[in-house]
Amino acid sequence: MKKFSIISLGILASFQWANAQVISSKKWADLFSYNNVLAMKEDNGKIVAATENGVFYYTISSGEITKLSKANGLHEVKISAFDYNPQTKIGLVGYQNGSLDVITPEGITYVVDIPIATGYNGSKRINHISITGDKAVVSVGYGVSIFNLNSKEFGDSAFFMTGGVYEASNEATILGNKVFSATNTGLKSHEMNTTFPVFSTWTTEMAGTFTHVDSESVLTFSSPTTAYLYNSGTSTPLPQTFTKIHDVVVTTNNIIVTDQNRVYNFNTNGTASGTVSFGEECNTATSINGKVYGGTILSGIKDESNTIFKPDGPYFNYSYKISLYDNNQLLVSSGGRESRFNTPLANAKNPGFYYFDGMQWIYPSYFVNTNKIFNVLDVTANPSDISEVFFANYTFSDGHGIHKMKYNASTKDFDFVNYYDLGTPSVFFFRPVGLTYDDQNNLFASISFVENGTAGMAAYDKTADKFIVKNTNFSSAVQKPLYYEKLFWTPLPRNSTFFAYDYKNTPTNVSDDGIYTLSQANGFAGNSNGTLSVAIDKAGDAWIGTDSGLRILSNAVVAIKEPNAEVKPIVIEQNGIGEELFRDSQILQIEVDAGDHKWVSVDGGGVYYLSSDGQQTIKHFTKENSPLPTNSITDIKVDRKTGKVYFVSYDGIVTYQGDVADVTSNFGNVLVYPNPVVYSNFKGKVTIKGLAEKTNIRITDAAGNVVHSAVARGGYYEWDLNNQRGSRVASGIYFVLMTNEDGSDKATAKIAVVN
Repeated sequence: MKKFSIISLGILASFQWANAQVISSKKWADLFSYNNVLAMKEDNGKIVAATENGVFYYTISSGEITKLSKANGLHEVKISAFDYNPQTKIGLVGYQNGSLDVITPEGITYVVDIPIATGYNGSKRINHISITGDKAVVSVGYGVSIFNLNSKEFGDSAFFMTGGVYEASNEATILGNKVFSATNTGLKSHEMNTTFPVFSTWTTEMAGTFTHVDSESVLTFSSPTTAYLYNSGTSTPLPQTFTKIHDVVVTTNNIIVTDQNRVYNFNTNGTASGTVSFGEECNTATSINGKVYGGTILSGIKDESNTIFKPDGPYFNYSYKISLYDNNQLLVSSGGRESRFNTPLANAKNPGFYYFDGMQWIYPSYFVNTNKIFNVLDVTANPSDISEVFFANYTFSDGHGIHKMKYNASTKDFDFVNYYDLGTPSVFFFRPVGLTYDDQNNLFASISFVENGTAGMAAYDKTADKFIVKNTNFSSAVQKPLYYEKLFWTPLPRNSTFFAYDYKNTPTNVSDDGIYTLSQANGFAGNSNGTLSVAIDKAGDAWIGTDSGLRILSNAVVAIKEPNAEVKPIVIEQNGIGEELFRDSQILQIEVDAGDHKWVSVDGGGVYYLSSDGQQTIKHFTKENSPLPTNSITDIKVDRKTGKVYFVSYDGIVTYQGDVADVTSNFGNVLVYPNPVVYSNFKGKVTIKGLAEKTNIRITDAAGNVVHSAVARGGYYEWDLNNQRGSRVASGIYFVLMTNEDGSDKATAKIAVVN
């Protein structure tokens, strides 16, 4: 009997494939790390490799590398299992949340049977996938399920339950018509027949704790320290003592055992035939044409000469804040905080920061093989010399403080220059959070928990090469400040207060500095416990994100200095009733683009793209309808020259090519797309971009009749192809006539419509 199949995959697949077209498009790209190779398979001189957030294809003869991720077809991140059949060209990707992607030459189908299944409340993580012919055995926390790759639906499932307790299948494989599963209590097997789902009918081939199993011409399985060759019920240990086995792989002619420090090669009869060291730990390895390739944890694929093959990307996926510089250069911090922005986010991999020099990603050796603990909340470069970099290390250990580094272009690495402990009396005090330059290239830092436990600001004295700390006597935790009009606008996440720091244009003299504050008395929500983010738009209004909604301080530079300054919510109309925008939501980040539109990150709610006044939602991206890796985006940055938007999260970075770039009072490069508009292929709105800040638009038919008119603000406009009566226009050529606000600049365009 079938215990697992919950819904018809035929119905689900048709829905999800249509959905896949929405999730990814040419506007999206990933900046994921492809270092951590989890599984590999050969396909006629090509290695197909799965990593944490994507799959890549490496052609051995040419060195060509292509990648597949959520930005161009996959539906999730956090891959936990993968296998591929080179004969059918079908791959199966398993994720930590239990979902699957079936990759075929015709497209990618999303399968969500396991995540939505009821009756089993344990871990739904896909532990392992093994494909044999047109079937795959999928290992999960409850046992194993058979998946039919042709029909894209589940068949029988075996729930490994004894005494009401589920036992996970660590890995499983199909040999002949029998499934073998490695579990913590033994190697178990069963024919794929009518009693397959009945766990009491399974056979324990060998008792013990087994973690890996694979088969092709023969079957091999392993405990953490011993690998076995299985033959007709007899299990024979391979002649080697292992430290910690990471994987066993069986090919046509070889058995490859990946140990903690080396990869061991055996013939299929169990005779040792050589070892390879890749100089670092590997998750897996395989043999192709007599050569061994290692799937490393930190460097992608390596061959026997330790040459590396992988798509370029940051060292890890963990990301927190990003800084953009000229020539497409990026700096990314990888830290984080929890417990109301107090406790450093624990991260065993100790990432540090990543640098993209415009051509390739570079990871400082300073963070490799070190005993120091890093929780880098922010990293920034000197605007007058971007090779000079400062980072804020927010930890409960020695070394928390600010570090100065210098980029060495010849070695493509960063040299340590200096460390500033900020006068730290203990590891719990003087923890730096954000680093910001003013318009004169003076560096300031926001500091959590100065000597009496309140937030502080610190100015960098270039001459003395030290930071001078000013205690603000407000709150305790603090966010990264935003510089605008001689003030540092600074949220306070553990207190419903916000301040603007006035350094009186004397960076190294903190004695005369002033502080202007906002609190609940100024209009923050009564249930707010902290301010989290801030952005200032073209009108000079401050958009302040709190843990309980959004507030606007109009004419901010003047208003912040007034004792009765008032912050106000944005009220939108929903079904004839006024409602506060983002009420009770945590606003993690706000960014303003070149057209004065607002990007707003809501914790757990994805990212909203709003009109300049916030009254209209233009787009709403979530992990369900877009390549966003998570619904909690920790940072957003817009390259105003190109319109590219960077979305940063702990699960990686993706970019979106926006329609608004370098908006001025005159026209830029006006572009209409799609064009022509063929109704059978596209049923959305036509976008006109490259417009002036305010553009008067008239759209006429070939006879000169005006069919549509509008005023566009913010550099672009979307036409729904309706005429002024609200009906879709007929097929034909339409002319777009445009002028800027004062009529000093003009532009035209043509749109072909095919209904």
